[in-house]
Amino acid sequence: MFSSLVETHWQQAFAGDTTRWREPALTVTIDIRAHARFRAILLETEAGARAMLDPALADALVAAVGAPLEPDELRQALAQAGAPLYGADHLFYFPLRDQAGVLAEPPAAHVRALGPDDAAAFAAFESEASEPDRDDAYVALDHDAAFGAFADGRLVCAASMYRWDESRLMDLGVLTLAGHRGRGHARAVVRAIARHALAQGWEPQYRCQLDNAASVALAAAAGLSGYGRWDVAPSSPQ
Repeated sequence: MFSSLVETHWQQAFAGDTTRWREPALTVTIDIRAHARFRAILLETEAGARAMLDPALADALVAAVGAPLEPDELRQALAQAGAPLYGADHLFYFPLRDQAGVLAEPPAAHVRALGPDDAAAFAAFESEASEPDRDDAYVALDHDAAFGAFADGRLVCAASMYRWDESRLMDLGVLTLAGHRGRGHARAVVRAIARHALAQGWEPQYRCQLDNAASVALAAAAGLSGYGRWDVAPSSPQ
């Protein structure tokens, strides 16, 4: 259903150095290099769940509760070991069968790429957005690509993307000013930046928290499909 770039990235991400335990619902691998940012990573898809743990954390879990058999058991064991998962994100991608349509779609007249010459417009746009909205969206003009929608000469919606973990996946965020939501701007901008990414041989990736109903609805409206749920236990408290 999804591009080989997506499948290969996640297979490699959970390859690890050794497989610590393998159960029908959960496979756990160990990374002896100990990820600089995360003590644990969990990905749940329809094909099953995969987790990556640092060696010390894996030893602590086995000593405390044995080998967890299910993702929920792993969550509980991680919390008991002092490494609670942060909170899952949905992962969305464009299905492979739909990517040609995205590439062939003519651009919306009010949407275009953003660059250094748009710094003033982008600063005005940011000043109108709330701090929580800016933090959640993580849209920046200096990311690898940025696109925006304009209304009456003003930037009212913007999306940007950056390279994800040195892969060809491009993690994107989108932000629409409160007074301009529900008018299709976000869908048009997401489709435009996705078209740009696919033309470069990149793979657009869209993430949002499980309880963000508006973002989940936008993903569906833009033609993205759910791949799985991704969660982490940070190396340091968030």
